[in-house]
Amino acid sequence: MKPKVVAIIQGRMSSSRLPGKILANIAGQPMLQRVFLRTARAATVAETFFATTTDPSDDPVAEYCDFSGIPLTRGSLYDVLDRYYQAAQGAKADVVVRITADCPVIDPELIDDVTKTLLEGEYDFAANRLPPPFHRTYPIGLDVEVCTFAAMEKAWKESSEIFHREHVMPYLYEGVELSAVNRQRSEGVSPRGFRIALLNHTTDFGDYRWTVDTPEDLEFMRQVYGRFNGRDDFSWKEVLDLVRKEPQLMQINAAIKHKTLKDIDARSAGG
Repeated sequence: MKPKVVAIIQGRMSSSRLPGKILANIAGQPMLQRVFLRTARAATVAETFFATTTDPSDDPVAEYCDFSGIPLTRGSLYDVLDRYYQAAQGAKADVVVRITADCPVIDPELIDDVTKTLLEGEYDFAANRLPPPFHRTYPIGLDVEVCTFAAMEKAWKESSEIFHREHVMPYLYEGVELSAVNRQRSEGVSPRGFRIALLNHTTDFGDYRWTVDTPEDLEFMRQVYGRFNGRDDFSWKEVLDLVRKEPQLMQINAAIKHKTLKDIDARSAGG
């Protein structure tokens, strides 16, 4: 029987750097709608859910999803791993795709590439980027992480570190050493016994910033969508062509420093 692949998009209104960003308007639609529609277009994905929190600040998210027909689950504010686990369990997922709501040019074909890698290679976890010391080759904002539900359940039961819970999947790949299979894929077994695959792009675009954490990032995305007349069916390669033709676009958010894996919301640590 074919495994059921469920995409879960995480997002909340109380973002530390740009509060309310997931409902920010990008060429006529809120960002979360842009991310949802693009994610749901992935051929490998059977169902797509938006996973926000039970905090009252996320009531507007729930109202928008209800109004727009976006399937929604609500869970823990800071224990995002639990939020994912409960959503995946409720959806009877065999495989879970993790997407974040601040990536409005997420690419359905990339989602398919990572998901197929996991399924065909019988990995426990696959991604198209891992945090340092690994080197990113896809633009920031095209991040796809995929794991089996069994692996997620093990992480949910066993992990206790705050950053494991907030960043959802580090427990699976932490400490892994990877060896190249070819120019596009590396693999390895993590110290906890999970089989890991990393997809690489042959040309390195890891310094390109296509995510939304700041007002400058949001302005960049509005400009990109404006160039496509508000359509959302363009590919990441088309965005690449655009910023090569109009390099000034990438200057809009060039000064922004990207957050790292070890960055956690101080509020979740009692701060």
